[in-house]
Amino acid sequence: MRSPDFWTHDGWLSRLLIPLSALWCWGAEYRQSGIETFRPSIPVICVGNIVVGGTGKTPVVLALAERLRSWGKNVHLLTRGYGGKLPGPVRVDAAAHNALQVGDEALLLAQAAPTWVSRWRPDGAAAASAKGAELLIMDDGFQNFTLAKDLSFVVVDGRMGFGNGRVMPAGPCREPVQAGLARAHAVIVIGDDVMGIGKTVGGLPVIRAVVRPVPAAVPLGGKKVLAFAGIGHPEKFFHMLETEIKASVVDAIAFADHHPYGTGEMETLINQARLLDARPVTTRKDWVRLPPVFQAQVQVIDIALDFLDGAILDSLLLGVLAP
Repeated sequence: MRSPDFWTHDGWLSRLLIPLSALWCWGAEYRQSGIETFRPSIPVICVGNIVVGGTGKTPVVLALAERLRSWGKNVHLLTRGYGGKLPGPVRVDAAAHNALQVGDEALLLAQAAPTWVSRWRPDGAAAASAKGAELLIMDDGFQNFTLAKDLSFVVVDGRMGFGNGRVMPAGPCREPVQAGLARAHAVIVIGDDVMGIGKTVGGLPVIRAVVRPVPAAVPLGGKKVLAFAGIGHPEKFFHMLETEIKASVVDAIAFADHHPYGTGEMETLINQARLLDARPVTTRKDWVRLPPVFQAQVQVIDIALDFLDGAILDSLLLGVLAP
């Protein structure tokens, strides 16, 4: 699924779909009614968002896990395992599992900390606690009420914000913005706050963060690349290649988020790169979904997230960790 253009502004098509947005909200409230919330014996930090698509949740989870592990905390990670077949709860083994089993995000998370896939989040939390976790970070699940959260971050892309602010299908939001913010403890804005998010979150703490490319073993500055990506917003990856890595992007091919790459498709991409005398490059999240025989032929661009307001973040984290 790709986000439609009209989700970014107040247009006639968006207004036409407002009645369906009301139906979506009613359906969400109905599904949530009567849900019994499970509170595990360990603190739960949720990293979620209000809009659909890629806002940068997984890089935030990875950065939080690194920060808390540096404090000596035994952090475990929890994800639904979107795109994977295993319902869980199962601890992810990056050497044994693949994206078809546990999803691409779970494989990335498992490289940083013990990671559990569980469609029923309470079972995953209980499994992590039983294996000695002191703290659980949940990747996504902000709109999931089966598991109690001690600290909830809403991640927002500074250039995209909340789009036109409407609920699907009239806009990109999973729920009304103010309803979501009312349950959040802080907002993490990634990149320049072009949309002025910091002024619209009702006094919530705002933590600024930036995503940067990790220096590659094979520098791409000035090199021709064929870039492809199946993430929430592939255009952000292509822009980073051109502006920050200074690569010459001779072709940019966008796929839907979590796209499963097939053998024939990869053969076409590799051959196209050869014809263009370009190096095929993609994101780490895409790379784990490639057929293994092609992984050595594609260069991965890794990213890291840096928090610019560390004092605000640390104060919130310490509040959760305090006995």
